[in-house]
Amino acid sequence: MELTLHMQAYLEKHRFKYLALYHALREAIQDGRLPGGTRLPSTRDLAQQYGLSRGAVGQSYDMLMAEGYVHAETGRGTYVTQAGYSPPPAEKIKDTPVQLSSWGKRLSVLPGGPSDPAVRAEISFINQPMEMTRFPYEEWRSALSYAGGRGGSNLEHRAPPEGDRQLREAIASHLRVTRGIMARPEDIVLFSGSMQAIVLLFQLLLNEGETAVVENPGFHGIHRAVKACGGTIIPAAVDRQGIQPQDWNSGILFVTPSRQYPTGAVLSLQRRRELLDWAQRHDAVIIEDDYDSEFRFGGRPIEPLKALDTRERVIYIGSFSQTMFSGLRLGYAVLPGGLVKAAVRAKALYDPMSPGVLEQRALARFMSKGGYMRHLRRLTRVYGSRHQRFMLLMKKKAGDIFELMPGDAGLHVYADWRKSCEEYKAFCKAANQRGVDFRDARMYRLDEGPPAACFGFAHLAEERIEEGVARLAAAWQDVQNLS
Repeated sequence: MELTLHMQAYLEKHRFKYLALYHALREAIQDGRLPGGTRLPSTRDLAQQYGLSRGAVGQSYDMLMAEGYVHAETGRGTYVTQAGYSPPPAEKIKDTPVQLSSWGKRLSVLPGGPSDPAVRAEISFINQPMEMTRFPYEEWRSALSYAGGRGGSNLEHRAPPEGDRQLREAIASHLRVTRGIMARPEDIVLFSGSMQAIVLLFQLLLNEGETAVVENPGFHGIHRAVKACGGTIIPAAVDRQGIQPQDWNSGILFVTPSRQYPTGAVLSLQRRRELLDWAQRHDAVIIEDDYDSEFRFGGRPIEPLKALDTRERVIYIGSFSQTMFSGLRLGYAVLPGGLVKAAVRAKALYDPMSPGVLEQRALARFMSKGGYMRHLRRLTRVYGSRHQRFMLLMKKKAGDIFELMPGDAGLHVYADWRKSCEEYKAFCKAANQRGVDFRDARMYRLDEGPPAACFGFAHLAEERIEEGVARLAAAWQDVQNLS
């Protein structure tokens, strides 16, 4: 029997020929070209037809048999299973909607959030992952080897939903030294990034129809999390001193006091105390996101809200997303004692065993041996130099069109547009034509606001920063020439 298969296409996709044959046969069965009851060629004949070894054909048949696509009959051969796959008509699939829960319906209508362009501009001021040439591979490799144990003896070990104990101890020690937070390892729960922690906490603390106070402008992911839980947002105005405290009628406040996102404003000590007093009066919870304060180029930061909290009102959120590599999705929450048990139980629904235990233990080793702090100091020197260079160049070449938010920390700079809305639109188009892009900061607002931009600089070498700023200045000149 001659069998015509689309082998060439699969041979281009798969390095191993047995996988190409397996996928080609499975496709032929699924689309009906090999109907149920069809006898397949012997392994010898099929191997000869396609220039394969009999072992490769036999391996492909075994894989199809394991999945129920074919069956073998002793002394007779290999046959396509009678109850073959028959795809339903496309119009039938279209007419059969899946009934979602209330949560699913809310989530399905929410905007997916801004995404970066599929193709980057030649010079992009949109934040990108850390340059891996700056990462201490040897120290990290040594930590991974230690975490695995001699001969991989530790690879079978598991961690509870709250995460590896050694890493929680290392985080507690790090926070005591760097942020003045007296946290116990028992108060810390690990998550797959800070957003998982934030969403789960909203699910625990926010009933449908209740309100949550969030900064405006603020991180768009927080807005979606509140709405997905059925909550109502109370926008809180932000100025150059951060969030403006009010007597909100709410039980939850989300705030970024150490470096407001996206403006970079640092909340004054007086306002921090006002927020803590508000939480006490309203029996409320404050979720404090300390998303990139690790990188501080000058001065000493004001203590976090959590360090000032004597009444167990503050949940402190931290993350390794900016300080380590992008593939290491690790965040954590320092919780009030009364919330730990509920948070661990909720986390266990998603992760009965904490994922990435090897990486957790490696990071604990990396931190306990001082590698993490050395890594942060090196990055801070590099990023501080780039920040200073960017600020000087922007004030010199683009100071008439952008007013830069002052700051001495973080990985991006917030800038208010000084001209008209129409000129801003024209400038964005001209900058794109000049091969440079940046993030429109109005995406972070809950209402219509004046034009503003966010410029990420940490991933760019100083010569690229200089070239990028020169292109921005040239783009503004292009706008003026057209007017």
